[in-house]
Amino acid sequence: MGDPKGFLSYGRGGPRRRPIELRVLDWREVYEAFPEDDLRQQAARCMDCGIPFCHEGCPLGNLIPEWNDLVMRGRMAEAAEALHATNNFPELTGRLCPAPCEGSCVLGINSDPVSIKQVELEIAESATLRPLPSGRGSGKQVAVVGSGPAGLAAAQQLARAGHHVVVFERAERPGGLLRYGIPEFKLEKSVLDRRLAQLRKEGVEFRVATAVGESCTEVPGSAAPTAQVLPAERVAADFDAIVLAGGATVSRDLAVPGRSLAGVHSAMEYLRGSNLACEGSIEAPPISARGRHVVIIGGGDTGADCLGTVHRQGAASVHQLEIMPPLPGERGADNPWPTWPLIMRTSSAHEEGGERVFAVATTVLRGDPAGRVRALVCQSVQQPGFAPLPGSERELACELVLLAMGFTGCERGGAVAELALALDARGNVARDDHFMTSRDGVFVCGDMGRGQSLIVWAIAEGRSAAAAVDTYLMGRSDLPAPITPRQLALR
Repeated sequence: MGDPKGFLSYGRGGPRRRPIELRVLDWREVYEAFPEDDLRQQAARCMDCGIPFCHEGCPLGNLIPEWNDLVMRGRMAEAAEALHATNNFPELTGRLCPAPCEGSCVLGINSDPVSIKQVELEIAESATLRPLPSGRGSGKQVAVVGSGPAGLAAAQQLARAGHHVVVFERAERPGGLLRYGIPEFKLEKSVLDRRLAQLRKEGVEFRVATAVGESCTEVPGSAAPTAQVLPAERVAADFDAIVLAGGATVSRDLAVPGRSLAGVHSAMEYLRGSNLACEGSIEAPPISARGRHVVIIGGGDTGADCLGTVHRQGAASVHQLEIMPPLPGERGADNPWPTWPLIMRTSSAHEEGGERVFAVATTVLRGDPAGRVRALVCQSVQQPGFAPLPGSERELACELVLLAMGFTGCERGGAVAELALALDARGNVARDDHFMTSRDGVFVCGDMGRGQSLIVWAIAEGRSAAAAVDTYLMGRSDLPAPITPRQLALR
């Protein structure tokens, strides 16, 4: 602990967001550079607790007090080594993770927690990404199906253990949700591409526009138009093990009259098209908010991603609906430290405009004579049970409705059906204590096995599943396994 009074001397701080009137004109990331002196002050706020509960909040077991101390001392290269010891992709978690570690920071008991996420990001951005090839071959081949954070983490760990790893991705480029679900203003794809370049130099092979298992209709448009289909049984025959990391991609739908009207889309369908246009794969997004009145149903991160995208496309107006009431500004008595603080949060997208409407449920979508949505009718609800409030109906004009209500689990078709994999009670692919499915040699990790979760859990799952696969292939493994399949976040 280099500065025992750091948490008393400095308040919590972070980088400024670029001016709203400028940032909505482009797709660059929102935040400005963070000065090194300010970074070292923020790192100095870490108390180096005897029992660092931030380790419990983070499923990766990041060595947070250790690299905070190194940053405070200006030893960034050593901090990067400590950070990468537990996290394959800190430049991604430093941008995208909501930082459950900060919710568990001991300083947060009676003050603002340490800016752990920002320190992590700055360490990652300072690091030189050197490839770490294994230098020896095991003679084993592993197929990883899906190239989101879980699949990429599993692939990198297995390649470093000496296995030949092939990642199958049905979209145009690797990255999964990172590339096609996260808007450019939250993650510029050049950041993802430089990490993928490291994986390729470590021996990971990527086969894009390749679906494992016949495409199903549960998630239309998720594969490249020219994607080829490999039978799952053929992949099982050609590889010594398979890791399924396809995510929880089935969106929760809206069962109201008018759902089939033109102009009503899932959030992922909308965000995928926008990201394809941003990367230059298509000339313009197939679904655009330009000049339209927009309603986003869902108040979570995906809804906020849609909101920021809508602003940049030039919507005429936007309302974001949330069925839950607004959260309080501070922790409630039933939400004690070190659990995740359930408080009201304002993202950069909310700051940019639009109206947030809480405690409402959509009852009907109304269309025009051409069959396109023209209005949404909603009604206030009250607790318990989201009971409708009589006389509270409200109509919102809209030409575009985006459904961002979360996900219900993995796709049941494709490889899941062809390999006859068992599902659990929540609709995820069932697995044992070693991440193996009901089919010998087939493993599952990330949201496909856990259900909708955070990027930091996906990476932890990928690392742990890789250790299980390595053990299955070699009889033992030196790879770290930070979590078990049934481990849950602090609640």
